[in-house]
Amino acid sequence: MNLPALSSRKALILESLVIIVLALVPLFVTFPYRVNIFLSWEGAYRISEGQMPYRDFGLPLGYGYWIVPALFMKIFGPQLITLVKAQVLLNIIGGFSFRAILRNLNVAPGIHVLAVLLFVISYSFFNFWPWYNNTVIIYQLAGLAFLLYALRADARWKWFSLFAAALFTFLSFFTKQDGGGLALLLALALLAYHSIVEKRWQELAGFVGFYIVVACAFILPFVPHRFGYWFNHGQPPHSSRLSLHDIINEFLYQSQWLKFYFVAVLLVTIPALRDWKTLWRNKQQMLFLLLTLGILVEATLFQVTSYTPPDNNIFFHSFAFAYIFAVLAPILGLQTEQWKTFVLSAVLVLFWWSGAYYRYIGRIVDRVFPAENNAEAIRTGPTGENLVGRANYQFTTDTADVPVSQWVFSSLPEFHKIYMPASTKEGIDRVMALPEAKKGKDAKVLNLSELTPLDHAIGYQLETGHNIPLWHHLGVGMFNSQLHDYVEKIRNKHYDLVLYEDMPRHNNFFPWVIQDELRQHYRQVDSFLAPRRPTTSATIKVFVK
Repeated sequence: MNLPALSSRKALILESLVIIVLALVPLFVTFPYRVNIFLSWEGAYRISEGQMPYRDFGLPLGYGYWIVPALFMKIFGPQLITLVKAQVLLNIIGGFSFRAILRNLNVAPGIHVLAVLLFVISYSFFNFWPWYNNTVIIYQLAGLAFLLYALRADARWKWFSLFAAALFTFLSFFTKQDGGGLALLLALALLAYHSIVEKRWQELAGFVGFYIVVACAFILPFVPHRFGYWFNHGQPPHSSRLSLHDIINEFLYQSQWLKFYFVAVLLVTIPALRDWKTLWRNKQQMLFLLLTLGILVEATLFQVTSYTPPDNNIFFHSFAFAYIFAVLAPILGLQTEQWKTFVLSAVLVLFWWSGAYYRYIGRIVDRVFPAENNAEAIRTGPTGENLVGRANYQFTTDTADVPVSQWVFSSLPEFHKIYMPASTKEGIDRVMALPEAKKGKDAKVLNLSELTPLDHAIGYQLETGHNIPLWHHLGVGMFNSQLHDYVEKIRNKHYDLVLYEDMPRHNNFFPWVIQDELRQHYRQVDSFLAPRRPTTSATIKVFVK
């Protein structure tokens, strides 16, 4: 039976199902406590409570990242799981923005459905939690989608789209300076090509003008509140993360996929380069080529300037795949709108990125085909010989680590659907039972830990002011001026209760000097494991007057 070809309408239905259904999956599962999610929660919580960035708390970024989480926290409440709900919306925005980019470049329906599938499973599917290194890309994609629409000859809403492109491109910058700055440069490169080939500069001037207006609207209200001090543009006390040495080393030593795509894009473009003047006049193909190369360059730099988590730059796969497949398909005679070709291609894409979803299927496989080896066991065969395999050729030395399978849930609503080490859960219960915590809004608490939802659970009034940092990583989120203030308050015993997370493997993640001061001027009454992996990497210590 011959099925009708994959039309644009059917492609939209398939893409919508992939984008929306996979984005909704996190709403039906539970999660282990997320490392570093504490600053996402506190920033969203403060803004949802009406606090103003830079006036009430300082941060080295813009507040673009916290807009969506704060809105969701206002609607759904200050639970950690609210952040997951916010990311559902961001993943949907990212998926449809990527789809719109390919549609505006007139990519064939079969190819852009495959590229959207790849984008979702390789990038957005495992991003359950919001994080600024992800949100900066989501905003960029939305900006590129509006920009490429505005550059189309048949665009009906050109100037509105240019304004929206400028807005989202600025929000990208106001979420993270490195990714957002690269997003702006890429947008300007596309606009410069458009202006040259069309011999018209109105779109470039309009975008730049809109960008300046949006930037002024977001920045000027905060200039009186020490915005210039907090916002990191490489000035003291901040430092720049841009290192040519690190970029070269990372690219040449590692970056195997990036180098592969650079070579592959060049190879498939060679036939067109033979008549480069015709290629230059082919606006659709040139924009696609410039966009793909720009994304690859951005990913090369982004992996150095934003180095945690290590896979935050893999948005480039879907762009490179779409370009290479779009160029090769006509040469190879592949009709991706035919269902047989499309389904086979989709199966191959899913096989290629099986690691993105096999972690869930693997749980079923483990039950059906249980592993017979134990990484901590010395096993012998029927003949008495020592059996050595992949799982037990070496032993884990950290025998005190608590595996995630043994983590438990807290009864506090702020931690709903979030499990953590039993030691953390029990420590939280003991903190909540302290007389200092029972003071509620009258308690004076300094929470230097990843358990920021305790701010709401205890109910105390958060400190506010232009010298109060949102988070306390010395040299990143706070600086010597703020450290001096905290030391003085500790020496004067300003706080009733202090939670301090001791992280000896991290460089002043919570300033070590503060722990030294607490030992001199406060009394430690408790300690318990922090919700990190391995669990032995950090300890939360409880101090009272």
